[in-house]
Amino acid sequence: MNQLTTDLKSLHEATINNLKSSKAQNTLRAYKSDFKDFGGFCSKHGLNSLPSEPKTVSLYLTYLSKNFKISTLRRRLVSISMVHKLKGYYLDTKHPIIIENLMGIKRVKGSIQNGKKPILINHLKLIINVINEQKNEEIKKLRDKTIILIGFGGGFRRSELVSINHNDLEFVPEGVKITIKRSKTDQFGEGMTKGLPYFNNEIYCPVSNLKKWLKVSKINSGPIFRRFAKGSSLTEKRLTDQSVVLLIKEYLNLAGIENRNFSGHSLRSGFATVAAESGADERSIMAMTGHKTTQMVRRYIKEANIFKNNALNKIKL
Repeated sequence: MNQLTTDLKSLHEATINNLKSSKAQNTLRAYKSDFKDFGGFCSKHGLNSLPSEPKTVSLYLTYLSKNFKISTLRRRLVSISMVHKLKGYYLDTKHPIIIENLMGIKRVKGSIQNGKKPILINHLKLIINVINEQKNEEIKKLRDKTIILIGFGGGFRRSELVSINHNDLEFVPEGVKITIKRSKTDQFGEGMTKGLPYFNNEIYCPVSNLKKWLKVSKINSGPIFRRFAKGSSLTEKRLTDQSVVLLIKEYLNLAGIENRNFSGHSLRSGFATVAAESGADERSIMAMTGHKTTQMVRRYIKEANIFKNNALNKIKL
């Protein structure tokens, strides 16, 4: 019996590890952060957070609805559910008290999502121009331009952008192929390759700037986007994804553009919006961005065509 108990215990531990391994570390951190807030709510009101009950979760969602969007509520619900699963507990997130409450909150609040602004072509050119005007060392200016141009040109998530290594690059006559080994929607590490062609205008060309950056920085292995130490001394440390956000906001501000509603996602959404404006179909946009469903891409296309296919254009005044 002792051997059987030991075997079952080891199987249980292995199963828990498998469940954890099914999710990326960033996703697990987000679950834990969300659940910590739920735990604080339960503790304050004398309720059990683990295992919890649908009624308790519904009360928490109502509490959140005063200050957060419906999308945040749904994310918190997923996090609470996943933590229960990882700990071996069952929580019925489809219980009527949860579903009906969410529907009522949605009806009262509405569910329009106010996404971050995309970086469009005019923004992109202003950013590159203002970087060129800075008195920083040329090597730093070249790094920052390359990050922004590659991020935009490949429709990269900021986490994908900073994860690029030198051996992920393959220069070909048409441009550069960049392999992404893992991304937010590619939890099993199947990977994908993006192809960035040369632009006619070298100043704003992602490929040309990338070549210059690699030559000047002398990077021939490891991460291609790295931190600087004091001054212009390039380190071997990879940039963080938060650094991408700070760079974007810094240069938007220097270019005289209100940066509050821009984020690291603005490069990715900017690519999709500009591509849609230029007539690219959703399949070709998805092939670059790596979106798994058409929902978000169709939203970009709809926003891009809001004036192009406007019925008011047919009215002559």
